[in-house]
Amino acid sequence: MEIRKPHVALLASPGMGHLIPVLELGKRLVIQNNHHATIFVVANDTSSEQLSKLVNSPDYDILDIVLLPCIDISGIVCTDASLVTQIAVMMHESIPALRSTISAMKYRPTALIVDLFGTEAMAVADEFEMLKYMFIASNAWFVAVTIYAPALDKKVLQEEHVNQKKPLKIPGCSAVRFEDTLEAFLDPYGPMYDGFLQVGMDMSKADGILVNTWEDLESKTLAALRDFNMLRRVAKAPVYPVGPLARSVASSPVSGSHVVLDWLDKQPHESVIYVSFGSGGTLSSKQTMELAWGLEQSKQRFIWVVRPPLDHDVFDSYLTAGSGALNTAEGALDYHYLPEGFLIRTRDVGLVVPMWAPQPEILAHPSVGGFLTHCGWNSTMESIVNGVPMIVWPLYAEQKMNATMLTEELRVAIRSKEVPSEKSVVERGEIEMMVRRIVAEKQGHAIRNRVEELKHSAQKALINGGSSYNSLSKIAHECENSLQFTQEKAEGA
Repeated sequence: MEIRKPHVALLASPGMGHLIPVLELGKRLVIQNNHHATIFVVANDTSSEQLSKLVNSPDYDILDIVLLPCIDISGIVCTDASLVTQIAVMMHESIPALRSTISAMKYRPTALIVDLFGTEAMAVADEFEMLKYMFIASNAWFVAVTIYAPALDKKVLQEEHVNQKKPLKIPGCSAVRFEDTLEAFLDPYGPMYDGFLQVGMDMSKADGILVNTWEDLESKTLAALRDFNMLRRVAKAPVYPVGPLARSVASSPVSGSHVVLDWLDKQPHESVIYVSFGSGGTLSSKQTMELAWGLEQSKQRFIWVVRPPLDHDVFDSYLTAGSGALNTAEGALDYHYLPEGFLIRTRDVGLVVPMWAPQPEILAHPSVGGFLTHCGWNSTMESIVNGVPMIVWPLYAEQKMNATMLTEELRVAIRSKEVPSEKSVVERGEIEMMVRRIVAEKQGHAIRNRVEELKHSAQKALINGGSSYNSLSKIAHECENSLQFTQEKAEGA
């Protein structure tokens, strides 16, 4: 009988924030478990520049990366459709291409791993008799909320959580405060909530749920997901914490010198606050102005990845992330939305970078002492594995939940008193105070010590015999057994 490696296919939905953890998971399966991994990428026609640089990184040479045909949804959805709707439609339209590509493979995958937006593709796994898994590139708390949602009574949710603003209770887990709740929960009778419920129901149909967390980070929530008296009765599928999955310096699409890294080399140890709102987050005009003043008044060193402000959509840039400048030397941009004279006054202590910066290298640099972040889970993982304390500034999706976890439960971050939103502005004085607290004051040192503890905990989870190593090995073992069964069945036919 021919001996083959188990072949795992992973489907990544549009956006750099979805693709990066899928690539890292695929890489882990190859390196740790000696599997063959194929990454199917659903792309839109505006994301090609940074996408190309990322997938061609030498760190991902060990993966087979298949770019599915670009999906044009302009004739299917309205131009003002929500980001969630756009991604959902793109994933739906990509199913025929995924099916035909798998069908044409000489050796079809043993298993298919889909992300939050790819649950419809689990039907393709059933067609080809493949194992099917869900990969949630967020934390176990978000998984718990998602998987418990179908068990909630809509009337009770509307009356108690939305109208009365009571916390949403999840068995065995921290409750979700109304101010941290997911957008879908604000309208239990709307289409977004129905789509969210479908994802929760699809989770229970998977052979397993992989989560970008680790045992010591969320032990209470993971225990609830395994307990049949709590969430396992609705989850049905076993949960496997396999994190942290975060980009290494080698995975970043930067080679050699970069103006940001050259600047960091000249700064004192742990003296710089790095400011970035992820692959697509944006601020309003007024908030951008206040942030600039706050950074200047703090008199602390900073790197700020700046995007032109948008006053109505905090994630308008998500699907076009990476299409801007990669280096400040490529040409000066029009910074008319910053305070007059800001660049001149801060030139000795600050560096403003247009659109994009090499985040893994920045967070790994010894000169960085803090990270002002939208607390998307990818950025959160990258910050923790580098031992960098955070100022959290949530913008969308589950980021408000993340912010609460990081500040109140894990104690590796601080946040503003005013919750950032389209209707409110965090003022310069508070921004100045937060930057000073993280970079220059004693509280920052205490938080840094705590995040260092989590950094070591994360490293321990990933080594041979660690909790996440063992979790992923269980998935690998299931794939090996499935491949062996398929081969024996074929030989006996």
